[in-house]
Amino acid sequence: MTTDTAGWTNGSRYGITIPLDTVPLHAHKEWFARLRSLGYTDLWSAEVDGSDGFTPLTLAAAWEPTLKLGVAITPAYTRGPALLAQSVASLADAAPGRFAFGLGASSEVIVANWNGLAFEHQYQRVRDTLRFLRLALTGEKVTGAYEGFTVTGFRLARIPEQQPDIYLAALRPGMLHLAGKEADGVILNWLSAEDVRKSVAEVEGAGGEGHEVVARIFVIPSEDTDMVRTVGRRMITSYLNVNAYAEFHRWLGRGPALKPMWDAWAAGDRKAALAAIPDEVVDDLIVHGSFAECRAHIKRYMDSGITIPALAVIPIGVDLGEALAGLSPSPSPSAS
Repeated sequence: MTTDTAGWTNGSRYGITIPLDTVPLHAHKEWFARLRSLGYTDLWSAEVDGSDGFTPLTLAAAWEPTLKLGVAITPAYTRGPALLAQSVASLADAAPGRFAFGLGASSEVIVANWNGLAFEHQYQRVRDTLRFLRLALTGEKVTGAYEGFTVTGFRLARIPEQQPDIYLAALRPGMLHLAGKEADGVILNWLSAEDVRKSVAEVEGAGGEGHEVVARIFVIPSEDTDMVRTVGRRMITSYLNVNAYAEFHRWLGRGPALKPMWDAWAAGDRKAALAAIPDEVVDDLIVHGSFAECRAHIKRYMDSGITIPALAVIPIGVDLGEALAGLSPSPSPSAS
């Protein structure tokens, strides 16, 4: 492999989060082609409150048959086990050898508040859903009482030609160890480049050496630092007040820096919570600056152990096409 003048290793995987903001799904075909031409190798969807995780990837499977596809993540609760197996198998069948399925616990907001489902026994639910999928996707008849669900006599009638890899979204040691022991890769989120090594060490220590490591990396390509920090603080309060992410950052050692924010948020003072987030926390968790500075920051994630960065680009004050080109692994000499 060779390295270009920007320090990128040619041949590495380099992804982007889809669907792209402000672009309707039916208009993504030309954008997928543009991303491919810019050197992006992976398209990673999400499943929160916008598109479902599968539809954007299904379009990409048909429109761009060389790009790798992944979903980060699908909650283990919001589809029944059989339907989840059908969804995973269908996309694996549409994009043989190119699709990786990301499974995770998600959050109480998504599972309980929005979908009216009990959000309990998260570790067991993710573990058992992973084990069920391993069996079901091979076409084996599955009957079993798992913790939280029971399957009786399900057999998948349409088996994908190639079994898809299954990655687990993981934050703290328990789930990181499960990813290392039983999954094909791990998906990380809301961490700094310097945090990556701690998470990867847990995966590798549980037997996950050589696992793919995906990270969604939030990027605001702007040199307006005040604006970036204002937006970044809003993003941080929306995520890091969720209990799972709060505990994750305590584990990472960021508890003292974030405690004033958590205290203000718990007291109902949203304005004080935003103001309490230190600049250095925003700068650690949100990639920003010139295109060259952003690419250098992304490379730090890759140097720390991320094998598949999945950029979540927030193009404030910059054209979306310009942002994607400037952040690409093969930018033009003027992209700085």
